[in-house]
Amino acid sequence: MNTLKQLQALITQRIVLLDGAMGTLIQSYNLDEAAYRGSRFADHGSLLAGFGDILSITQPEIITEIHHRFLDAGADIIETNTFTATTISMADYGLSELSAEVNVAAAQIARRAADQCTEQTGVRRFVAGSIGPTNKTASLSPDVSDPAYRAVSFDDLYTAYHLQAAALISGGVDLLLVETAFDTLNMKAGLAAVFDLNRERTAAGQEPIPVLASGTITDRSGRTLSGQTVEAFYNSIAHANLFAVGLNCALGAEEMRPHIEELARIATVPIVCFPNAGLPNEMGEYDQTPEQMAAIMAEFADAGWLNLAGGCCGTRPAHIKAIANQLGNKTPRQLPTIAKRTRLSGLEAFTLSVESNFTIIGERTNVTGSRKFRRLIMENKLEEALSVARSQVEGGANILDVCMDEGLLDGEAAMTTFLNLIAGEPDISRIPVMIDSSRFSIIEAGLKCLQGKGVVNSISLKEGEEEFLRQARVISRYGAAVVVMAFDEEGQADNVERRIQIAERAVKLLTEKAGFVIEDIIFDPNVLTVATGIEEHNEYARSFIEATRQIK
Repeated sequence: MNTLKQLQALITQRIVLLDGAMGTLIQSYNLDEAAYRGSRFADHGSLLAGFGDILSITQPEIITEIHHRFLDAGADIIETNTFTATTISMADYGLSELSAEVNVAAAQIARRAADQCTEQTGVRRFVAGSIGPTNKTASLSPDVSDPAYRAVSFDDLYTAYHLQAAALISGGVDLLLVETAFDTLNMKAGLAAVFDLNRERTAAGQEPIPVLASGTITDRSGRTLSGQTVEAFYNSIAHANLFAVGLNCALGAEEMRPHIEELARIATVPIVCFPNAGLPNEMGEYDQTPEQMAAIMAEFADAGWLNLAGGCCGTRPAHIKAIANQLGNKTPRQLPTIAKRTRLSGLEAFTLSVESNFTIIGERTNVTGSRKFRRLIMENKLEEALSVARSQVEGGANILDVCMDEGLLDGEAAMTTFLNLIAGEPDISRIPVMIDSSRFSIIEAGLKCLQGKGVVNSISLKEGEEEFLRQARVISRYGAAVVVMAFDEEGQADNVERRIQIAERAVKLLTEKAGFVIEDIIFDPNVLTVATGIEEHNEYARSFIEATRQIK
């Protein structure tokens, strides 16, 4: 039985236990700079004290001991010592080039510890490759004077995550844990990297690696650091074929209560929860006792919110043992049946349903549809251009359409800059974005800027199935919904039969070959020109309405 099937079987039987805080236990060893450096890095030019991940190379026996302590406490899954082991985070220590080596070493240490425990107990233990959020954010500017600037790009993050995930897999992990996401765009880059690695594994006849994704709510507002609500966060990553989704860090269990309850209500996959041992005191220490934390986690289990549980900052083996004792006889959460709806997000969630009124798309941020907006963009009057977007939202737009298709513009750069500016305006970015372009390179540039779940407008079959599927698979990888135009290789559909034929063909291709769920497909059946006085145009409006009815 492969890993995914074993895990799926296990979580139907009981709540599965993760380990606790690697960093907290490392601190308990009171290591000095020399201990972190070891002999290999004795002459390294940067300070290494506090960089716990390097201990997988310089002090492997300590990391091994920590893993065994958590395994002995009852953890089913131990996490590798790799939370900051991306090239991006390791640059602070002048060690970016060692990212792959650190990840392989950490994975091998955890693998040996888990296998030894499995052999001794007869109960399989698993290794999760820990992939942290990095120390940069792709959704927000670190420079108040330049809100469109980003210290890291989607492509930078993708490259770093791809290298880390590949190294963890090479080192022998059973699953990947993309965790502590304070910016969902960072997480989407990580999930895209894992998606591509799993596609490569499938093509090679190997089993895909199960993926857990865990965000972090930074305060009692119920939002991530980059501003998303829990539901918006889930909508943004629900496309990623996750084994489980959850929350960790930043808050103690009690403070996490309303947020894990909400996630348990909306998620169609298992829930993982590993909070801190309470909130830090004035000295930065965590005071919540194992018994106190375990009692709260038991309440979560009794409420039907948990499938996997563990601990984050401040949690020691005693916390994991207490949680294991409390949850040992608890029934795991049953996966809910959620109605199929088009679920989008900006900073906040937006759902299209049969109960909804008309969905209003703000079209004034479109250089081909608004002369004023085009002038502002061409003259680089971006603050005024933002005011156009703001007025659309204030006027009741549910989705904001952004188009930069102007021959004299660098469309990719203009789209990136404007979407980055929108991301810094919570009153605008609270709603989903529709990326509108006839050039797919501009569409992809826009998708790399959206932490939420947006809509692509549009793709069609006019260039044939191969190109249609290529574009659709890219869009699916970023998690966006898609508008499909009623075009094919023969041109634009102008009657009911052609519109229906194209729609049926597109649905089949998207759902069977491109990984789309049907609720993420939006059709534009092409109303075409009405009331021209040309006889052959007389039926355009009627056929559009009838085709819309039949497609629905």
